[in-house]
Amino acid sequence: MVSYDKAIESYKNAIATAASIAASLMLVRGVVNELVPPEVRDMLFSRLGYLRWHTSSQHTIIIEQRTDGLSNNHIYSAVKTYLATRISTAGQQHLRVSSTDENEKMLVSMVEGGEMVDVFDGAMFKWCFISREIAIRNDPSNNSDGGQQEVRSFEVSFHKRHKEKALKSYLPFIVSTAKAIKDQEKSLQIYMNQYPDTWSPVDLRHPSTFDTLAMDQKLKQSIIDDLDRFIKRKDYYKRIGKAWKRGYLLYGPPGTGKSSLIAAMAIHLRFNIYDLDLAEVQSNSDLRRLLIGMSNQSIIVAEDIDCSIEMKQREGHKLQSAKEKEEEKVTLSGLLNFVDGLWSASGEGRIIIFTTNYKERLDQALLRPGRMDMHIHMGYCTPESFQILASNYHSINYHVTYPEIEELIKMVMVTPAEVAEVLMRNDDTDVALQDLIDLLKSKMKQGGEKKDGSSGEEK
Repeated sequence: MVSYDKAIESYKNAIATAASIAASLMLVRGVVNELVPPEVRDMLFSRLGYLRWHTSSQHTIIIEQRTDGLSNNHIYSAVKTYLATRISTAGQQHLRVSSTDENEKMLVSMVEGGEMVDVFDGAMFKWCFISREIAIRNDPSNNSDGGQQEVRSFEVSFHKRHKEKALKSYLPFIVSTAKAIKDQEKSLQIYMNQYPDTWSPVDLRHPSTFDTLAMDQKLKQSIIDDLDRFIKRKDYYKRIGKAWKRGYLLYGPPGTGKSSLIAAMAIHLRFNIYDLDLAEVQSNSDLRRLLIGMSNQSIIVAEDIDCSIEMKQREGHKLQSAKEKEEEKVTLSGLLNFVDGLWSASGEGRIIIFTTNYKERLDQALLRPGRMDMHIHMGYCTPESFQILASNYHSINYHVTYPEIEELIKMVMVTPAEVAEVLMRNDDTDVALQDLIDLLKSKMKQGGEKKDGSSGEEK
């Protein structure tokens, strides 16, 4: 009983002490507010806040949605994109799921007050999503009555010893990762030039990829390796004093997959395509303006280049009359400057592709290294490309007719487009392959002879 009474007495004393301390603090606060000037009072509170922050082991970085109330903060967007890939559905009790279009994938994000932990380079970073309402001040100049404005931000907390890592490594890593994610998910576009020097875009919906492209595997891999090497060498090109660009010449008979290869390259790199119709360009100056209007890291395509411009040899050609000069649109000299002159350095990361059915018709000045760096021969169908087409159109890896078809393909000039058209005629695999055999035999009876397969050569 005695010990119980002592406990009660001790509790009463503790309550009295706490009340006394609270009363004293209120008294001190009142005295400070009454006697201390506001400037001094703000300085004291600021010093106390600094002392509390300085002694804390945790630091926090606040990333607001808007930088000045109006402009979007691109770091905020990058954090939102990055964290969406790190959210664990098992660890989050509440998630926000949204979609801007029925064909778009669902976007998963944190709800207000949501928290999650991310580990980077051995350091732990705790993220929190904050959303709050703030009052908008009245603005007599535009008769604004004020109101509430939602302010969103991400806060990341970490041990103070990781401050340098957070600012110089972690946040830059988030920004670069988010950019890679958006580049991979962005909708690609193909632009066409319109009179006189403007571009008009539409969505690029071509389904061709390197996996579905019917061509020699070694050649295909050499193109992929060349593209990957090019895209990683921005600093290298700058160091050696060359414009960051690369040229490809695709040549071969019609129907051998030149357009499909261009689409596969664009999808592989996530580059937009600019389809340059030289017949619609009025002059060399318009061509330069079109070049300036293209975005960086894009693919410029001029198909059937031998038909788009009169490829005259620069030496020994006759003098042109004033009327001929007036009627002339784009000259070979203007085209060369477009490809490899001073104006070609007006953008970065550009790939220039020319296609032709007749390589021998092109001026040699257009084909030299630095203009067309890699010459890719798009040849007739081979046994390997046939197998890819059969897999694409009928989802098969082998059929009893393969040996006969492959022997015929070695002897007959048939394009991948012709093979694909036959394979698409019938959903019945047996019937489609027999139709292909009939086509190949018919071509062989006409005296066709198979040329050499596709080959790539780097100049």
